[in-house]
Amino acid sequence: MKKTVYLLVFLLILSFLGGCSPKEKVQTNIRVASLKGPTSIGLVKLMEDSKEGKSQNQYEFNIYATADEIVAKLGKGELDIATIPANLSAVLYNKLEGNISVAGINTLSVLYIVENGESLSSLEDLKGKTIYSTGKGTTPEYVLNYILKENGIDPITDVNIEYKSEATEVATLLASEDNVVAFLPQPFITASQMKNDRIRVAFSIEEEWQKLNENKSQVTGVVVVTKEFLENNKDSFNTFLEEYKKSVEFVNSNVGEAAKLVGGLDIIPEAVAVKAIPLCNVVFITGDEMEEKLSSYLKVLYISDPKSVGGKLPDEEFYFK
Repeated sequence: MKKTVYLLVFLLILSFLGGCSPKEKVQTNIRVASLKGPTSIGLVKLMEDSKEGKSQNQYEFNIYATADEIVAKLGKGELDIATIPANLSAVLYNKLEGNISVAGINTLSVLYIVENGESLSSLEDLKGKTIYSTGKGTTPEYVLNYILKENGIDPITDVNIEYKSEATEVATLLASEDNVVAFLPQPFITASQMKNDRIRVAFSIEEEWQKLNENKSQVTGVVVVTKEFLENNKDSFNTFLEEYKKSVEFVNSNVGEAAKLVGGLDIIPEAVAVKAIPLCNVVFITGDEMEEKLSSYLKVLYISDPKSVGGKLPDEEFYFK
């Protein structure tokens, strides 16, 4: 009988010690979407770590060609986190009745007016031109319209803006035809220039934006999270932000290695990524600085066209800090 009691006590002790062992990694399956282009670049190291089982959270990453695909999945509750154009985050906040929060800025200005030729020396020279662009209904459309209008150019009557569904379409057109004017982000400009050395940057949108807005930055992309996921997985989300920050730091400090990951994920070819990553303004800005930069940017868009932010500016609940 005593032997039986001793055995039970021993087993209980082992059970207690096992329960006190260090916590295992968090294994929440987080569904993350990003856009093919600059807003995906900062995530590539985290994508690789997740694939190799080195990340603290368990992730399901998907890269989409258009923002519409991401919007549809957010609306259906099929995503937890997404990187999207900055203005679209405000539109969705209003459309989904506050069901998303913005947690950080991941890309500052990457937009330029470029041409395959030598016809542009001032913005005035855009009058009468066809401008090929992408991103209708998102940041590129509203930023281009704003820059044009503030420089006395009517986006409807003075120019012909032709939108393509993907930036790659515009980049291909720019590289293959003469006298084409395009409104494109990096890294697609670099990709075009590697195919055709006549392509040149005519105007930096960041420079034009700062001329109009007291040196404040234009914001291209942000990371958003659904309120439902955030309420139920706050620790996992904070872990994601920590891992995302390290991924961005890796990309900016190890361009060659990051370019291999970018190429392997078919975001852009590795040879293009090596040259383009330093030009892509990949950042990780959170907290008060994020709110200050994004809110001032959205105010400019709102004044220019309320529709660009969904009809009204987001309230304080929009910003996750």
